[in-house]
Amino acid sequence: MWITLIILLVAAAFFINGKVRSDLVAMCALLGLLLSNVLTPAEGLAGFSNNTVIMMVGLFIVGGAIFKTGLAKMISSRILKLAGTSEIKLFLLVMLATSGIGAFVSNTGTVALMLPIIVSMAAAAGTSPRRLLMPLAFASSMGGMMTLIGTPPNLIISDTLAKAGYGELAFFSFLPVGIITVIVGTLYLIPATKIFLSPKDNEKNKTIQGKSLKELVREYGISNNLFRAHVVSGSSAIGKTIVDMNIYREYGVNVLELRRSHGNNRFVRTINQQLASPTLTLQKDDVLYLSGDIEKIQKLAADFSLKLLDSHTDEIVHKGAQTSSKTSLDFYDIGVAEILIMSSSSMINRTITELGFRSKFNVNVLGIRRKQDYILHNLGGEKVLGGDVLLVQGRWKDIARLRNESDNWVVLGEPLEEAAKVTLDYKAPIAALIMVAMVAVMAIESIPIAPVTAVLLAAVLMVITGCIRSVEAAYKTINWQTIVLFAAMLPMSTALEKTGVSTMIADYIINNFGSSGPYVVLGAIYYATSLMTIFISNTVTAVLMAPIALAAATGIGVSPIPCLFAVTVAASMSFASPFSTPPNVLVMSAGQYTFMDYVKVGLPLQILMGIVMIFALPLLFPF
Repeated sequence: MWITLIILLVAAAFFINGKVRSDLVAMCALLGLLLSNVLTPAEGLAGFSNNTVIMMVGLFIVGGAIFKTGLAKMISSRILKLAGTSEIKLFLLVMLATSGIGAFVSNTGTVALMLPIIVSMAAAAGTSPRRLLMPLAFASSMGGMMTLIGTPPNLIISDTLAKAGYGELAFFSFLPVGIITVIVGTLYLIPATKIFLSPKDNEKNKTIQGKSLKELVREYGISNNLFRAHVVSGSSAIGKTIVDMNIYREYGVNVLELRRSHGNNRFVRTINQQLASPTLTLQKDDVLYLSGDIEKIQKLAADFSLKLLDSHTDEIVHKGAQTSSKTSLDFYDIGVAEILIMSSSSMINRTITELGFRSKFNVNVLGIRRKQDYILHNLGGEKVLGGDVLLVQGRWKDIARLRNESDNWVVLGEPLEEAAKVTLDYKAPIAALIMVAMVAVMAIESIPIAPVTAVLLAAVLMVITGCIRSVEAAYKTINWQTIVLFAAMLPMSTALEKTGVSTMIADYIINNFGSSGPYVVLGAIYYATSLMTIFISNTVTAVLMAPIALAAATGIGVSPIPCLFAVTVAASMSFASPFSTPPNVLVMSAGQYTFMDYVKVGLPLQILMGIVMIFALPLLFPF
């Protein structure tokens, strides 16, 4: 017992100190329990196979897809319209929306779905996400108190009452309690977040390095000379390659890219961006992105029976499918970057044609910046000079390879980081469909699919359907520090139960408070549960404390219902620690929170919630 308590206290001290990474502290605590033989290897590693931990991994991927497809930005913009310029309205909308969803979906799932939306919304509103993400986690737990399925502790006390002969609780038996927790939490968090959750210094001073992709296109004036030509039925271009058509030499026109669409409806349709390589054969309904003089482009269109699209015409409209009508470059598969030609480069005084960018590096040169001048036309015969900056276009992986030619040029900015920021907005309907289906499966008990299975299925579908670019990109959405922290701390509850610490707490409550009246017993049960959830998960705490509360209530001859409600509320309203509930740990990294941030904001709320519940629960459920 003492070894377990010492390890727990040392770990807590390091968490509070904050100078050592929290996941490393958790792993060291786990190793301490294993080396001291308090836990067997199977018990110690059980956290890494826990359903909640696996669900968190899947939810990180789902949340990443919601962000990458721009779905988060779409939803957040609608919430912002309701909030207007009022920060209070924005905060209230976050609390109400999150608690409402949390009543029917697991609090872990609620936070994972809302987290990317809140981050996007905070960026658009010009406020710090630190002030919204911790309330998001807390609101999901408060919302979970409204229904039977909202949080696992609710199901645990319902089962305990049923086994004791008191009958199961109804679906909305928890609603009055949930409403009180949301009201108390909201009124407290409005001032508390402003006082304790100010932006980090690095967040305040954050500056954007380099130019964004849109800024590059705008700077070089590419969009001013950008036209789209649709290969319609009957066009003589069908079956021909760009070389066959002799577009550049005959017309002086650059083919920047080709768009080819697959699928016949907006939910499964995909856009395939391709560079116009010499061997690429044109097909019906292809769309060519052209840059050059309008008169020459019109002549090209007339000679090959191509249809020029204006800014109000969709690229392809058939069987209900449509694409964006804007005439602008997108960067789904193909990107742009600037390269600075070094004075020692072997490329100096050679023309763009001679250098063979397309054949050697599979990229196009769209423009040259020479001091204050921008050269966009007749680039093939233009000689490269030292200090020139070339705007190149190609597939992202080909742009990444340009860094290997460090003797000839320097790639400016971080093009791959810019690529990661590109939202696959045409995939947003697919991401929304997957997300709604996942939520429905988790919320409807009659569907015979476990929540963890539903989440993993949604994560895999996000990758398969291209809502996330690749499996590698999916792995990058997972915050492994969060996963390791939570998985390593879960076995602590096993250790506390195995060494008799939990039994010691139960005996202490009954022996010292049993004769002092029901309110005192209720308070002791509430705060004992609340204290335990600071160090172990709320679900495990509820399992341990439910029979203790039942025994304590029957021992003094009162109804066990308010005492068991005290267990579930205290277990769910655990805000003083990042790893007591999955929602708390999910927002820790995104909000740049430390252990002490949870203590400063969450501990007073945890104490306040207990005081309110000690008096409210007997009114709702008399002794």
